[in-house]
Amino acid sequence: MAWLSLKMEAAGQTAEILSEALLALGALSVSIEDADADTPDEVPIFGEPGSGESALWKRSVVSALFDIDSDLDGIARNAAFSAGIAHFDYTVEAVPEQDWIRATQSQFEPIRVADRLWIVPSWHNAPQPDAINIVLDPGLAFGTGSHPTTYLCLAWLADHIQGGESVLDYGCGSGILAIAAKKLGAGETLGVDIDPQAILASRQNAAQNSVEIEFCLAEAMPPYTADRVIANILSAPLKVLAPLLAGTCRRGGRIALSGILAEQADEISALYGTWFDMTPPIFRENWALLWGTKR
Repeated sequence: MAWLSLKMEAAGQTAEILSEALLALGALSVSIEDADADTPDEVPIFGEPGSGESALWKRSVVSALFDIDSDLDGIARNAAFSAGIAHFDYTVEAVPEQDWIRATQSQFEPIRVADRLWIVPSWHNAPQPDAINIVLDPGLAFGTGSHPTTYLCLAWLADHIQGGESVLDYGCGSGILAIAAKKLGAGETLGVDIDPQAILASRQNAAQNSVEIEFCLAEAMPPYTADRVIANILSAPLKVLAPLLAGTCRRGGRIALSGILAEQADEISALYGTWFDMTPPIFRENWALLWGTKR
């Protein structure tokens, strides 16, 4: 059986109303994405307490999956009417039948980060059994090792964890960076995120990799200072969080920041230069990693 994907653009909170209308009209699933994703106009949604950020993007694309015999023209019109959208366009794409599990798994191969560090999905054998192998599957939280920023952070940890350092992974997502730090020899390690699903995924992944790490929500984060602080989020929250993150790094400790587009690197480096002696950016594709030593 094949399906049809209906895509419509909506502004602000209207996207949520539109998605609910499409579900009421028979959509099998609905997702909302940033219409400006992967462009200079991309806007992060991070929801830090007190940040005042909107829960949705200014421009969103709402994608809905329907049976192939659905009347998508009528559905689009009715959904737009329900959402109060007077002028609308839509596109339709065919989604072919396939083995979704195999198709998903085929996208994730073992990733070599460094001579001693690999990320290996659970359905693969480790290419280098005597290396440090992190078993990690794609799931509810961001971070499988394939994204350039995650790769940059993993490579940085491989270079900067010598053994026994305390670590803070702020914005832990899947827990991959905290797990890598621990398996590389870190001491006490704390992972923090604003998303309960991320904390759940991180705990499950830590258990799968037989490492003991504390994970908690940002609002419940205990007083903590670390030898290594790493934050792979986005430039906007990195700006908001700069005093907090700087305060969690011990004097002489090191901080690593990613989720930063190449053109944003100088601004973020200058900001964190208030507390850290920053080094030149490290780039992978159009993303940057910044790191520095606490004064």
